[in-house]
Amino acid sequence: MGILAQCPVCKTRQSIKNKACRKCGDDLDKAKSGKRLMYWISYRLPSGKQKQEPVGASIDDARAADGKKKILKKEGKLFDIRDDTKMTFNELTSWYLGLEKVKALASYHTIKISIEKFNAVFGGMIVAKITPADLENYQAKRAKAGKAPATIDHEIGKTKTMILKAFDNGKISGETLRTFKKIKKTLKKGADVRDRILTHDEFSRLCENSTQHICGMLTMGYYTGMRRGEILKLTWDKVDMKNRTINLEAADTKDRERRTIPIYDELFKMLKNVTRHINDKHVFLFRGKPVSDIRTGLVKACKKAGITYGRFEKGGFIFHDLRHTFNTNMRKAGVPESVIMAITGHSTREMFDRYDTVDLDDTRQALQALEVFFRNVTQNVTLNEKQAT
Repeated sequence: MGILAQCPVCKTRQSIKNKACRKCGDDLDKAKSGKRLMYWISYRLPSGKQKQEPVGASIDDARAADGKKKILKKEGKLFDIRDDTKMTFNELTSWYLGLEKVKALASYHTIKISIEKFNAVFGGMIVAKITPADLENYQAKRAKAGKAPATIDHEIGKTKTMILKAFDNGKISGETLRTFKKIKKTLKKGADVRDRILTHDEFSRLCENSTQHICGMLTMGYYTGMRRGEILKLTWDKVDMKNRTINLEAADTKDRERRTIPIYDELFKMLKNVTRHINDKHVFLFRGKPVSDIRTGLVKACKKAGITYGRFEKGGFIFHDLRHTFNTNMRKAGVPESVIMAITGHSTREMFDRYDTVDLDDTRQALQALEVFFRNVTQNVTLNEKQAT
């Protein structure tokens, strides 16, 4: 096994140690600095057949690819390698979606839909034949069909994740991976940042027009900033009614960090009224079963409450906006940013050290500040209603 450098002039493959091409004499050091060298990895299959694969113009990518092949050989998995010049995207997708780790992802359904959209165009194509131009044309056609930039990027992004996984498992060449890496996102940075805040009045109207389980999850999101997935998976063993906290383990959160979330008075009242099912430990149930999706119920509630729903609608509301709303309300209540981030799990490397100093007393004080804030908001709403009449 090893890495070879391909001369940009005569295309001869040779040792990466050569300073000049052994055949035509071209300056390989100069070609390397100009990124004109193409790197290949060379390895032998269990059958004894010598195989070479193009990786790209990056020596780091070539070393990574060579290292992966060595690991596969050591583990006896080189038999599993399939030439991507014979494999279609449909076949690659079947392998990827069949992986147990992928099937266990909370976003599995979304991943499957995105890749299926991609495969509606490229499913029958040989993986190795895909070109940057093909992907750019796909972006243009999807945009012409009225699809939002975020949607287009999501479809290609999920497919790119599949391609990376295939490369890591020795199923495709570095050249195919390089094709996907070249594609730029259609959405400009920051263009999809949402600023939709749900007012207290809107929240009240939504709950009034929601079914019990939808209102419960809205209340949980509004007063904790928890993610939708965290709420859907929440079980009673994580809810400490005595100490008024929700205790999430690392396995329960997106960022794999433990979190302790204080329970606000209104949330406490709601939880006390939730009927616990003898056969299921989930907090939120619908017809005796864990809630898997809330979109249908939320859309109906928004329509009844006169609130526009939809990520791409002007002023449209989506469940994730409750997280932004909670952060904003906490900030307006004067809660320190480090405490807000510890409660919501908005972790960054820069804030990591500050998280270590945030304890339960800090979160309880934050809750008290939030209670004062909501009390003032409610009083202002009531006063405005009286003045209007």
